[in-house]
Amino acid sequence: MLTRLDRLPDGLLETPARELHRLLDSPTLIHLPGRHTPELFVSLLLHGNEDTGLMALQAVLRAHAGRVLPRAMSILIGNVAAARAGLRRLDQQPDYNRVWPGSALHAATPEHAAMGEVRDIMAARGVFASIDIHNNTGLNPHYGVLARLDPASLHLALLFSRTVVWFRGAAGSQTAAFAPLCPSLAVECGKPGNPASEAHAAGFLDGCLHLAGFPAHGVREHDIDLYHTVATVRVPDGVSFGFGNAQADIDFDPRLDHMNFRELDAGTPFGHTRHARPLDVRDEAGNDVGAAYFAVDDGILRLRARAMPAMLTLDARAVRQDCLCYLMERVPFALAGQAAAHLSTPA
Repeated sequence: MLTRLDRLPDGLLETPARELHRLLDSPTLIHLPGRHTPELFVSLLLHGNEDTGLMALQAVLRAHAGRVLPRAMSILIGNVAAARAGLRRLDQQPDYNRVWPGSALHAATPEHAAMGEVRDIMAARGVFASIDIHNNTGLNPHYGVLARLDPASLHLALLFSRTVVWFRGAAGSQTAAFAPLCPSLAVECGKPGNPASEAHAAGFLDGCLHLAGFPAHGVREHDIDLYHTVATVRVPDGVSFGFGNAQADIDFDPRLDHMNFRELDAGTPFGHTRHARPLDVRDEAGNDVGAAYFAVDDGILRLRARAMPAMLTLDARAVRQDCLCYLMERVPFALAGQAAAHLSTPA
């Protein structure tokens, strides 16, 4: 299923995501030489409708046309078939950011085998850092997502944004799969189609290509806003929902996505419902924590505990294919240091 190349296909730097199928017929790993090694690994279009990564990569490579890159780079172009349709994934496909090593749900799929092959190839070649570029469908700032809190990963994250989310609960994600190999970061670049987002991602990529290394010291408290994902919120299959639809089982606030990255007090309403427990809410270990975070009072669905949501969206298809949102809490800086020290201790 995986195609592997040692050069850019002709026309790649001018081809939009929806037309990549004319050049590539499967997930493709491309190795490009550079003055320094080990390589920077960049994955993009793991979700086919998130094309900021492709636009950023094209801009960076055009800027370096005719010259050797400052650092060798390996590029994974992911779900070409979904990109052709302008979708996160096709209905018959698994999520390309849930099929990496560590996934039990998709372990028997060809996509899991292909992404495992990518990781094995890169582990053998050596990896300087790993960057996975995404968009999202709600109103969110640009932020980075880490699976580990080691100093190098935190420094990498701060090159993109001072807003950083620590999340260990997405089994089979690219970021978690590469975290044992190198500093590994997913970057969330807001909604697709924004030239400013493409420029931000391109500048970040170019900066990573020019890095000689990462500082050994930790980051400074006043440089970072660090959050920890404590729960993933989903609408169960069989429960209907809408945004301003009184006939649905859950009628969410039509401005729900304006709550992203706002610290919400207990009691904040999310909408109306006729169900006593309308949402599926799981912590990083997969435990049901719905009763700790939501309550229904006289038909109003409310937060039960103070929390900060991310990735709230009004896109019903995105809710069904992924989740309604993540709930986060701010990480005290002292605890971040303790977590980083624990993760750096040999098992």
